[in-house]
Amino acid sequence: MRLSEAAVAIYAITNICSAFMPSSRSPHGFVLNQSTKAADTATDSSSSGVQKREKIIREPALWEYNFGLQDPRIPLPHGIEARVTPPEKYELTEEQIETLERDGVLHVKGVFDAEWVDYLRKATGHQVDNPHFWAFAGTASKLYDYIQRNVWQTNKAFANFYYHSAMGDVLAQCGRTDEIRVSTDLLMVNPNKGFKWHQDNQNGPITWDEGIRFWITMDETPAEYGAPVYLKGSHRNTAVSDQAVFVDIESEGVNKYKDDKLEFRTMPGDMLIWHPRTIHKVDGPSDGIWTNYRRVLGGTVAKAGSTYHDKSGSGGVLSDLGRHGLQDGEKLESSFFPIVYPKFNMNEAIDRDNGKVGRSPRDIVGKLGGLAGKASGEKFFSFFQVLGSQSKDV
Repeated sequence: MRLSEAAVAIYAITNICSAFMPSSRSPHGFVLNQSTKAADTATDSSSSGVQKREKIIREPALWEYNFGLQDPRIPLPHGIEARVTPPEKYELTEEQIETLERDGVLHVKGVFDAEWVDYLRKATGHQVDNPHFWAFAGTASKLYDYIQRNVWQTNKAFANFYYHSAMGDVLAQCGRTDEIRVSTDLLMVNPNKGFKWHQDNQNGPITWDEGIRFWITMDETPAEYGAPVYLKGSHRNTAVSDQAVFVDIESEGVNKYKDDKLEFRTMPGDMLIWHPRTIHKVDGPSDGIWTNYRRVLGGTVAKAGSTYHDKSGSGGVLSDLGRHGLQDGEKLESSFFPIVYPKFNMNEAIDRDNGKVGRSPRDIVGKLGGLAGKASGEKFFSFFQVLGSQSKDV
């Protein structure tokens, strides 16, 4: 569910003043590793006896944002020693892999046990309590309670998760590949407005077929909303342009998929895996208020043989804003796109720890230079059409 960050930034302008208001967040921070049941206490009864729904997370004030590297110092589960222990494994069946290839999406239950879920919740809790500057545009836009792209670059806990968990092994099996690199990732907490039918075009500097999309869920999906819905087999469509975000499922070439929907009510530790072209949506609560948590770590990985595609001047560049020095057509091999399968590369990990991996202000200006034209305006219009999916209707 990756959408144009430039559009997010534009959308944030209308809400920017709220960032300068005092925050009502607890001075002691949120306990984000609590259960969904505990989180439900955010819904209180007023003196009139009518339930008052209150958001479980408050928007941070401008002065609460942090810069640079962050390290929550959370111990890894299962006795794993950071940067020493090989990554874990999780075996898929051939039937599961064929399901992904046929349907364009796969739900794998229970990939990560309670210890891994607790680890990710604690890492997310630390991130929300200590918001990073790179989350400012998305959070101020109110699209999510908290959202940050390439969180692994700034938060060491998420980098360690990629290096040592079974995520890379699962995705390598799904892609029938002997190498997996992280192209881009996104930490998402509570999508307030929901997203209508769309395809993902923020996959980093790779093509559709070089990438695999993933979600790792930390919470139980509410029964009423929040469950992703996919159009089965829609990854094979040729009607939706590469640059489009919004998808009209009544349009020619897409409407043949509209009646075959797959809905997944994910639980803690589950993975959703899909082809970047698979059309999908997620419905938010009708009033935009989450009284519990919907925490997801998602993104796109690149398979073996992927090459770097310079998307400067297009919306796709927004998930590739680092100074890595790669040129168009070169092999995608860089600390900015770290290998996680068959195992992590220590030199790449050291580059991350030394702050050599991250977004470059100079490259941001250069790469975004072509986004002011008519074509990009049309892309942003497509983006805004995606917002506000808060019902079960198409």
